Amino acid sequence: MASIKVPPLGESIVEATVSRWLKKEGDVVAAGETLVELETDKITVEVPALEAGVLSTRQKQEGEVVSVGATLGEIGPGSGAVVATAPVPAPVAPAAAPHPAPAAEVQAVKVSPAAHRLATEAGVNVASVPGTGRGGVISKPDVVAAIETTVPVVAAISAPMATPIRSSVDASARETREKMTTRRKRIAENLLLSQHQTAHLTTFNEIDMSAISALRERLKERVEKEQGVKLSFMPFFVKAACHALKAYPAVNAQIDGDTIVYKHYVNMGIAVASDAGLVVPNVKDADTKSIIEIGKDIAAVAKRARDGKLSMDDLTGGSFTITNGGVFGSLVSTPIINYPQVAILGLHKTQDRPVAIDGKVEIRPMMYVALSYDHRMIDGQQAVLFLVRFKELMEDPGAMLVV
Repeated sequence: MASIKVPPLGESIVEATVSRWLKKEGDVVAAGETLVELETDKITVEVPALEAGVLSTRQKQEGEVVSVGATLGEIGPGSGAVVATAPVPAPVAPAAAPHPAPAAEVQAVKVSPAAHRLATEAGVNVASVPGTGRGGVISKPDVVAAIETTVPVVAAISAPMATPIRSSVDASARETREKMTTRRKRIAENLLLSQHQTAHLTTFNEIDMSAISALRERLKERVEKEQGVKLSFMPFFVKAACHALKAYPAVNAQIDGDTIVYKHYVNMGIAVASDAGLVVPNVKDADTKSIIEIGKDIAAVAKRARDGKLSMDDLTGGSFTITNGGVFGSLVSTPIINYPQVAILGLHKTQDRPVAIDGKVEIRPMMYVALSYDHRMIDGQQAVLFLVRFKELMEDPGAMLVV
C-alpha cells in the first residue's frame, strides 16, 4: 500500500480543504495522475499518484480540512486500463446520396480521466483533440489547449477576471447551509484584519480617458502583431501608478511594528475575482518594466489564474494593489486595503459624462478612481497628491515616457 499524503503547501500554510476527488475507490490510476485537488487560502494544489495501482481507500472526504502530512488515502496493487475511452461519432452520410455509406466502426480514443472530465464540462469533443501523452493519450493540458483555441480568451487583465458561478442551491429550499472553504474563511479573516488594523480612509478623483483611449486605439493592432500581446488599459494604469508611487513612496511602504519599511521596488498586485474567491497575483518589479513588458507579464499571470496554476511566488510579495470594479459596472467604490500594504487603487467604469472644458460643456469618457489608504502611514495630502499625479499621467500618457 502507498499512502497519499498532503504535500507541503507553501510558506506559512499548514492546512487545506479537500476540494474534489478525481478518482473513486477502485479506480485504476497511473503514476503522476492527479487524484485529488486541495484548496488553500491562496492556491489549488493537485496531488498526484506517486505510483500506479488502484485507489483502494479515500480517507478524507470533499470539504474536510486536512493538515500537511495527513493521509488522504491509499493506493494498492492492481492493473488494468489506465485511460478512459470515448466513442468517435460515426460520420453521417449525405442525405442526397442514393447509396449511403455504412457507418464507420466506433473507435476508442485514449483519454485520461481528468482530461475526459474537463472535456465533458467544457463541451469539447475529445475525438477532435490531438493527444500528446505516451501512446497518444489525451491529457488534461491537451484539452486545455483545445479549449483555448476554440474559445476566445482575454490575453491581458484589463479588469478583475470573473468566472460565472454555478450555483448548486436548491431553488425550492427556504434556506441552505454550506461550510465555508478554507480560502473563503481566510479572505474573510484578512478583510476584517485590514479593517481592524488600519486607519482606513478613501479619497476620490476622476480621469478623462480620452487621450489614453485614443493612444491605445492607435497602437493596439501594431502591438498585437509585433509583440503578440493584446494591449489593454491595465498596463497603462500600472505604469502610471508606478510613477506616482516613486513620487510618493509612503504609499508604497509598510508598517512593521513601530518601524516603517520603504520599498524601493513595486510588486504590483492586481485583484482577480473568480468562483474560487479573490486572489491578488502580482507583477514583480513593475516599476522597471515598459508598458509592453507589463502587458506580457499580466497576460502570463492571467493565464495562470485561468488555469488554476498560480504559484505562491505569484501571490506573495506584493507592495501595492490595483482593483477594477468597473468590469462589473461599478461606478464608484471604496476598496479595502490589501493588508499589510498601506494603500489600494480602485478603478471603475468608464462612462460618457458632460464636463466643463475651457468654459464649454463637452461629453467625455470619464472614470472615477479611488485610493483607500492607511492614515497611520499616509497623510491626506500625500494621498490626494498621489491620485492627482496618477490622473495627470493617465490624461497625458506621453509624460510617462519622460518621467
